[in-house]
Amino acid sequence: MTYFLQLVISGLVVGSIYALAALGFVLIYKSSRVINFAHGQFIAVGAFVVYALVAYLGVNVWLALLLSLVSTALLGFLVEKLFLKPLVGQPIISVIMVTIGLASLIDGLVHLTPLGGGNFSLPKFLPEGGIAFLGVSVSYPQVLAVFLTAVFLLAFGWFFQRSTLGAAMRAVADDQMAAMSLGVSVEHVFALAWAAAGITAAAAGFIVGTISGINLEGLVAIGLRVFPVVILGGLDSIPGAVIGGIIIGVLENLATGYLDPLVPGGGTSEVFPFLVLLLVLWFKPHGLFGTEEIERV
Repeated sequence: MTYFLQLVISGLVVGSIYALAALGFVLIYKSSRVINFAHGQFIAVGAFVVYALVAYLGVNVWLALLLSLVSTALLGFLVEKLFLKPLVGQPIISVIMVTIGLASLIDGLVHLTPLGGGNFSLPKFLPEGGIAFLGVSVSYPQVLAVFLTAVFLLAFGWFFQRSTLGAAMRAVADDQMAAMSLGVSVEHVFALAWAAAGITAAAAGFIVGTISGINLEGLVAIGLRVFPVVILGGLDSIPGAVIGGIIIGVLENLATGYLDPLVPGGGTSEVFPFLVLLLVLWFKPHGLFGTEEIERV
């Protein structure tokens, strides 16, 4: 039982990271119906900015995190304004190809820096050890991961429910034409959605860097994990992103603990969540919380 609880707790930590990363993906899709294939690169940029500021300039970790959030928010804002705004009204495949090209561009730029081809670790800023209960141990970086994820999710929940900008973004997500008729600037909402996605990506990158170190391929892989998470939860559902992230994280850990030892070479943790995803989509094609759309022909 202790082993099971340990796997579940570790899965919740991983799932919280997936949920935070998926939140930015959902924000973009919910407001503009754009699928961002460069989301993993946004996560990597956020983590590398923190590391560069701390390791090379001696900036305090928390100040570096704040500067990273601002930097990736600006990156998302500029990407929308420079690359995606001119494509409004164009076929969706054009937008998809732009985000794929953007991912390759960011990869190439990172590889041109000393950070592109190695493994890096943030300086220790948390005490050693962790919290133990019921025979389960949770390290302080894992506690920090869950705490920061909860803070960001609550902050964005308040933003969307209570702020004027949040209400405007929800209005655009529900009906762009109706929002425009009420004086909402859809273009600004799109840019803000990309900026918000940059913030959540940087936070996810910082958490991953704190727990397991910083590596370009590993961080980009987190972005790829976002796809089954948001599809499971529903492409346009923020609660679905949270629940989908937790489900995928827990399933991965349980598969690693129980199924990998039974399979030569392991790797079931990479496959098992997708099997569950296919099973869910068989009964709910729009995901657990996705909006069901009926098109009349």
